[in-house]
Amino acid sequence: MTATRIRNGRIIDPANGRDELADLLLIDGRVADPNTALPPETRVETIDATGKVVAPGLIDLHVHFREPGQSAKETIATGSRAAAAGGFTSVVCMPNTSPAVDSPSVVTWILEKAKAEACINVFCTGAITKGLAGEELAPIGSMHKAGIVALTDDGRCVQNHEVMRRALEYARMFGLTVMDHCQDYHLVGKGVMHEGIVSTALGLPGWPAVGEEIIVQRNALLAELCDTPIHCQHLSSGGSVRILKEARSRGIKLSGEVCPHHIALTDESIRSFDTNFKMNPPLRTQRDIDQLIEGVADGTLTVLASDHAPHCSYEKEVEFDLAPFGILGLETELGLFLDILLHKKRALSLSRLIAMLTVEPARLLGIDRGTLSVGAHADVTILDPDLEWTVDKESSASRSRNTPFHGWELKGRAIRTVVAGKTVWSL
Repeated sequence: MTATRIRNGRIIDPANGRDELADLLLIDGRVADPNTALPPETRVETIDATGKVVAPGLIDLHVHFREPGQSAKETIATGSRAAAAGGFTSVVCMPNTSPAVDSPSVVTWILEKAKAEACINVFCTGAITKGLAGEELAPIGSMHKAGIVALTDDGRCVQNHEVMRRALEYARMFGLTVMDHCQDYHLVGKGVMHEGIVSTALGLPGWPAVGEEIIVQRNALLAELCDTPIHCQHLSSGGSVRILKEARSRGIKLSGEVCPHHIALTDESIRSFDTNFKMNPPLRTQRDIDQLIEGVADGTLTVLASDHAPHCSYEKEVEFDLAPFGILGLETELGLFLDILLHKKRALSLSRLIAMLTVEPARLLGIDRGTLSVGAHADVTILDPDLEWTVDKESSASRSRNTPFHGWELKGRAIRTVVAGKTVWSL
């Protein structure tokens, strides 16, 4: 028997409505009753969490670990270390790899590699369509049997509404949530940044907000028709929040997530032509930020995520319109959310912020994580919401360095990450 006792911490477990000063006992990879009598020969590790917050292990349901096929950007091993350094004990990988995750064999390869090399829990999504081409459904049933937890063509968006409808009908048969990268190709065209005053001034092709909003509206209609949950990924537009709020008020199974960069930065950042500010969907306006934060505060947006998207330096060191979309996110995510949503904007309580990174994504995808109930997996994040620190991209555990937050001073971060009762990272 092995045991870990975390003493004197402020335990916040939103799944159980718990917020109290107490000890937490972990035995053989599970949460145990703190009053359990341990045999005399038991080796017990003691962690002093005085003045710190003890939370269920954080979950990020939107990451790109790039394997198979793009290991120069990131690997499951390096990505999992970056996740642990950010306080995350579980992540959900997107399927836009090479080859795409559109068959049970690729699902199995990823899960087996994660089992062998990852220091955290790695869950896998399956593609909605073969090759992410948006034309023919992937083998949803066999991928579900292989172990996927959701469906998405992230990085792409299914444009054919009939194909999307059939995907939802199949997903319902297997109890799978469908996650969607909301982008209408005809409206967006070759856009590389938010369509507005700044894109006009810079002479860069614009990516209009309506290009996102029209797919969010499509998803609301199809979720209602098929009675299947749809989760709208990385929302960037205030209009999308409005559509989502209306749909949810009518009981439609539509949810949405927000990423740190979409509430931390505006399109004004792109005046430098720094490609580390290029992402999809793009940075928008302060008005959009205000509406996104309002959506977080009123419960319209229920999940926080990173969209961790590593790229090689040489890929980003080109003209702005030629660079790939995406930035790193796992190691700065918690700090940015704590700094902006808790300390600066006071948009939500610490308990609600933790819920949006634990029990909410766990419930959405039906995975048995995100709680400190007795008998639950012993995945724990210890954090200091008041710790001040400076982002340094050179110290990142990721294989890539494409972050716009280098040098930022943030307040709040994880200080220890525990998976299956064992510390996998500590500050």
